[in-house]
Amino acid sequence: MSDPLTIALPKGRVSEECLPLLAAAGIVPLDDPRTSRKLILETNVNGLKLIILRAADVPTYVQYGAAELGVTGKDVLMEHGGDGIYEPLDLGIARCRMVVAGREHAPPVEGRLRVATKYVNCTRRYYAQQGMQVEIIKLYGSMELAPLVGLADRIVDLVDTGNTLKANGLTPLEHIADISSRLIVNKAAMKMKHARVKHFIELLRAARETGRQVTDI
Repeated sequence: MSDPLTIALPKGRVSEECLPLLAAAGIVPLDDPRTSRKLILETNVNGLKLIILRAADVPTYVQYGAAELGVTGKDVLMEHGGDGIYEPLDLGIARCRMVVAGREHAPPVEGRLRVATKYVNCTRRYYAQQGMQVEIIKLYGSMELAPLVGLADRIVDLVDTGNTLKANGLTPLEHIADISSRLIVNKAAMKMKHARVKHFIELLRAARETGRQVTDI
């Protein structure tokens, strides 16, 4: 029997865009992740299952070996740090940008800049590289509100079209990183289950590049 593999997928947009890619690689869950309440999903491939997680938890599950592989955004990896993980493939899905945003014609900030974000580690590193110490306020959503009510001078967040920023009188001021979803692999699994993990990576690479249907996994 082939080495069993577990793939961690995040809930939401990334999962929805990843499922067609997995299907092109010949991997189809037996239950629909969009409607099933199951968190562990068997697939049509013997010995391969999917687990459905919060996006921020995917790197942790892969790092500690609860899943051999995972799919998650580059933003999540940047915030996590990537310890114990290989990042062999950019899947090219769920593309967006991480930016610093604020009011376009706001007056100069006196004193230490206050930045609202859920990406505390990314934000701290970004400003440290510029030699700046900033006050970081951690939020979990509705970042655009923070500058409007005086909670923060800037926000660090992901931007796709920029329409939400514009609707709230904000604009991107600085570009931090281009973001897309990545395939990640547990370092120990890459050694212990090398043949099957490597084969899966190449099947997914072929599916991404050509869209061809492959079933030999």
